[in-house]
Amino acid sequence: MNVFGVDIGGSGIKGAPVDLESGEPAEERFKVLTPHPATPDAVADGVQQVVEHFGWSGPVGVTFPGVVTGGVTRSAANVDKAWIGTDAAALLTSRLAGEAGNCPVTVLNDADAAGLAEMHFGAARGRMGTVVMLTLGTGIGSALFTDGQLVANTELGHLELDGHDAETRASTRVKDEEDLSWHDWAHRLQKYLRHVEMLFTPQLFVIGGGVSRKSHKFLPLIKGVKAEIVPAQLQNNAGIVGAAMAARRACDPAAAAPAPGQDAGLGAADPGPGGRPDAAPAVGG
Repeated sequence: MNVFGVDIGGSGIKGAPVDLESGEPAEERFKVLTPHPATPDAVADGVQQVVEHFGWSGPVGVTFPGVVTGGVTRSAANVDKAWIGTDAAALLTSRLAGEAGNCPVTVLNDADAAGLAEMHFGAARGRMGTVVMLTLGTGIGSALFTDGQLVANTELGHLELDGHDAETRASTRVKDEEDLSWHDWAHRLQKYLRHVEMLFTPQLFVIGGGVSRKSHKFLPLIKGVKAEIVPAQLQNNAGIVGAAMAARRACDPAAAAPAPGQDAGLGAADPGPGGRPDAAPAVGG
């Protein structure tokens, strides 16, 4: 079954239909630049452009770089502050009325979506205990799982590091803006990972975002972290895949329920009122 996933980022809005049997985009993804200022209406225009590019009609899941509860965006670190308090699910459902079919658009935190995809299809598949997924890009997104259960909207990129938000010290954007060497940036990332490890004692860190394609350049430089650290397998497609997973669960809970012995995927989630993923989905096996 194919479901459409869209990933809203600080620099780009990308999406594609996703084959939820394989966990891979069914077609080459399409991307447009995130508008500046990234107001709700302007970003909704971008999402509509991505979905219409494929002539899509059916369920749509959308990630957002901030806290999302009940389809409403509650924070806006790397987009326009007008997003705070916006009913993003209603806005996008209205904008995609023809494309989304009879199902409301499902909206969830971007890193939570990436984490769901990696837990079900990628680097953390089948892993129990505490798993932390970190997406490194314009900021630092996070997804926290304990025994396969998502703790939603953790936003660990905003932990304090050296007196600042961690993402202003260790994100990929900071590496580029300050022209940091891989060694210097890895030292900052190491400091951040050790801080997260002190707080949550994970058994596994999964490092995602576009920079995960170059993990060989910085992961070997990280020392003093007890947890296993691995690059995301779905790399920069994880958000798209996770968004599609959430949309399928919200629109068709029976279809998303796993067969006995299979990964739980999104089967334990309560989509909440209006098909919105208010409860934390269970994943893993």
